[in-house]
Amino acid sequence: MKDPYETLGVARTASPDEIKKAYLRLAKKLHPDLNPGDKNAEERFKEVSSANDFLSDAEKRRRYDAGEIDATGAERPQHRYYRDYAAASGHPYESQAAYSDFSEDDIFAELLRRRAQESRRARGPDLHYRLEIDFLDAVNGAQKEIALPQGGALHVTIPAGIEEGQILRLRGKGAPSPGEGEAGDALIEIAVRPHHFFSREGDDILLDLPITIAEAALGAEVKAATPSGKVLLKIPKGSNTGTVLRLKGKGVARKDRRGDELVRLKVMAPTQPEPELEAFLSSWKPASPYNPRQDME
Repeated sequence: MKDPYETLGVARTASPDEIKKAYLRLAKKLHPDLNPGDKNAEERFKEVSSANDFLSDAEKRRRYDAGEIDATGAERPQHRYYRDYAAASGHPYESQAAYSDFSEDDIFAELLRRRAQESRRARGPDLHYRLEIDFLDAVNGAQKEIALPQGGALHVTIPAGIEEGQILRLRGKGAPSPGEGEAGDALIEIAVRPHHFFSREGDDILLDLPITIAEAALGAEVKAATPSGKVLLKIPKGSNTGTVLRLKGKGVARKDRRGDELVRLKVMAPTQPEPELEAFLSSWKPASPYNPRQDME
C-alpha cells in the first residue's frame, strides 16, 4: 500500500479536517458509480478510501507516524500476506462512516448508501486449496481431510473417477462474509500421485504384466492386480510381448458404469543363467521357420 499522505495529497502535519476535505474532493471525482467502466478510477478510489480510513484512525496514524506499523497496519518489520491484510482491512466500500459527509449531495449520498448495502450483503471470498491423493483413491473414491491453518479440518468426499486438475466445490466452507452475506466456498484442486504399475487412459486402467517364457508359450492362469483387488487372468497359449487382454469392469468407477482394465503382456526371460533352457533352445528346431522381424524388412 502506498503512503496514505501521498495518496490523499496532504502533508504529514495535516489536521483531521484537512484530511477529510482532501478525501471528499478525490472521492467525488473518482467514485466508480460516477466513472462506469473506468478501472483506473476504481483502483484510485479504493486507494483513496483506504488511505482515508487509515488516517482517520487516530491510533493507527500515531503508530504509522512513529514508524511502528506500515501503511497496511502491519508491525514493522513483520511482513504479512496480502490475504491477511485484505481480511483485516475489509473492502473500501464497507464503511458507511467514511461517506457520512456526502449528505449534502443527495444523489451522491444515495449512491454511497446503495454501495454500502450491497457490500454488507456480499458473500465471503472463496478459499482455494490443493489436495494430493493416491491414484487408487482417485479411481475408487475416498474420504479425505484438509487441515486448516486456523485449526479444524475440511471433510472432503472424493468421487470415484476424479481426474488430475479437477476442482471440488464445498458450498459455504470458504471465508465468512465481511457483512451479513453468505460465506464463500472452498475450492479444492485435486492432484493425483502416480501409481508404480497402474496408469490411466480415460476410464480404462492400463497394466503391463510380466509373464515367463513358459506361461507365454504354453498358456497359464496368473494373478493380475486390478484397482479393486487381484483376479485370475487366463494367458492364451502362444502369447507374445505386447498382447493385450481386457478385464471387463475392472477400470475406473463411475456412478453408472466402470471402465475396463487393459493388460499388456510382457514376456520376461530369466535374469539368472538357466543351463537347461539354454541347451533346449540351442537344439530346438522350429517345425515352421519364422522371422519375427519380417514386417520390418
